[in-house]
Amino acid sequence: MTLSRTFLVAGGLVVSSMTSAQTIWSSNSLTYLKNTSDFEVLTNDDVDVFTLEHASGHNWGDAFMFVDRIDAKADANAPTHKETYGEVTARLSLSYALDSKVSYGPLKDVFIAGTYEHASISQPNFSTGFDNYLIGVGTSWNIPGFAFFGADVYQANNELTDNDTQLTITYGYPITMGKHKVMIDGYIDWSSSADDHAADFHFNPQVRLDVGNYFGKPNAVEVGIEYSYWHNKFGIAGIDDESVVSAIVKVFL
Repeated sequence: MTLSRTFLVAGGLVVSSMTSAQTIWSSNSLTYLKNTSDFEVLTNDDVDVFTLEHASGHNWGDAFMFVDRIDAKADANAPTHKETYGEVTARLSLSYALDSKVSYGPLKDVFIAGTYEHASISQPNFSTGFDNYLIGVGTSWNIPGFAFFGADVYQANNELTDNDTQLTITYGYPITMGKHKVMIDGYIDWSSSADDHAADFHFNPQVRLDVGNYFGKPNAVEVGIEYSYWHNKFGIAGIDDESVVSAIVKVFL
């Protein structure tokens, strides 16, 4: 069975499980990001990113999706790099599918996990894009202090590069001190090397302050910073490691 066929079968399992689906929680947001230093590879010093994001928890598992719209250029006179990138992830809980709790100690649940990645990129006289499909096993963990902590291992079917293995860790750590509410969350991605690309590592945390909480409207508007550290970005070996701090504003819809 090919990886894409496996992905479709797993997707079918998720869809079939939704016949009795119940939404436990959901969150939708729009984020604006502005870089404060150059991005590696494209050497862009003027980058604007708008991100539309959805996350939800269900009795059958959880779902996460986002779409980035990126406009970037090296300087005021340079051509604009335009990119739309998005991901859709769904994880089917084995506890739900088997009607029996799958947990042990801090291990909260185990999932069949699938992710679809899409990119559409355009520059003057150049355009490209890709569709990647990932299928694997996910886990969620009960770790003191964390609102959530997950680790997923995927086999990736990449359209433009050789297939590889990916590890994704997601986390959220809230801090409350009186009226001050801070969320530290983000992800860590590691992808294995293949014949045509090097292994890469991406550490991408955000630290956001809930400013709406000061006005009696918590979980409405957050401001903060995002840090992006990327070793061998896009699997390109030999470039300098990317290390970028960006300012962000996140509005919950």
